[in-house]
Amino acid sequence: MRDRPRDLDEERLSRALRAWGVEAATLVHAPVGFGDHHWTATGTDGRRWFVTVADVPHKSHCGPDPWRGLRDAMETAVTLRHERGLDFVVAPVRTLDGQTLLRLGTRYAVSVFPHVAAPSGDFGQRLAGGEREEVLSLLARLHRVAPPPTTPALPLDPAGRAHLERALGELGVVWYGGPYAEPARQLMARHEKVLRERLAELDRRAAGLGGREHVVTHGEPHPGNLLRHRDGLRLVDWDTVGLAVPERDLWHVAARPDELARYAELTGREPDPAALAFYRLRWALDDLGAFVAGFRAPHGRTADTGQAWRGFAGTLAGLDSSPGGGGVHTRARS
Repeated sequence: MRDRPRDLDEERLSRALRAWGVEAATLVHAPVGFGDHHWTATGTDGRRWFVTVADVPHKSHCGPDPWRGLRDAMETAVTLRHERGLDFVVAPVRTLDGQTLLRLGTRYAVSVFPHVAAPSGDFGQRLAGGEREEVLSLLARLHRVAPPPTTPALPLDPAGRAHLERALGELGVVWYGGPYAEPARQLMARHEKVLRERLAELDRRAAGLGGREHVVTHGEPHPGNLLRHRDGLRLVDWDTVGLAVPERDLWHVAARPDELARYAELTGREPDPAALAFYRLRWALDDLGAFVAGFRAPHGRTADTGQAWRGFAGTLAGLDSSPGGGGVHTRARS
């Protein structure tokens, strides 16, 4: 996130870091990502840390109890790295009393990660062929491991669907909340027909996914969540981890039939084009639900809401112009 949370200052966060035994000499806000707030911390011992503050009530993708869902996701990441041997997983560090999250009031949860000195990609960036092959190899390793017991089970319906359907039912009344509320209503009204068609399409595609084996999936293995470490790619942002069919991950990465064939060779699982199309469409509709929920809630004109508006408009345009849906790769999550 580009905007700092107004109700969380560095002094309070510095005190929270003591749960990890970290006495922060410096704490610098990092305006990166979309969904969580981030800081880099340097301890008095010289060690560096990456600090994530999640706005938990807004993490609908973590399930009906987002506090428990986020904690399960972080526990899963720790198990994947330290018990399943997946060295590319950037997992949180436990507090001195063994927790992966520290609750900070009624809204925020803090997690701390080792600082990885490596550049990240950019969301929407196209990976080079060699990098796509490396990501597919990492995903093949992930999809072959035994699921940790804490791995969340994921529903087929996107978390943002309820927001989207509620908004579709209220297109005839003025929306309040902030400067993007009414423009969002008007733009959504122009796309109402295609949105209803895409929701119906999602249901049709979901009906064909029954009986498939579920594996541990990351959920968002796009370039923005990849760190280019000298020893190989690292994958961050595991709050979206969950049990699903492999195509939940694969549609982000595999661009050609030979890449899908390579994944099948590595795993023994043949990717299903219908499942790839389902998750591509699910992603777009989930993003739209998150965007419209934000625009209908109290908000101002900030860097983050401006970014959300561009994603909202781009996603609608992609759904309208792309048969099968999900033509524009957008983002409303971390």
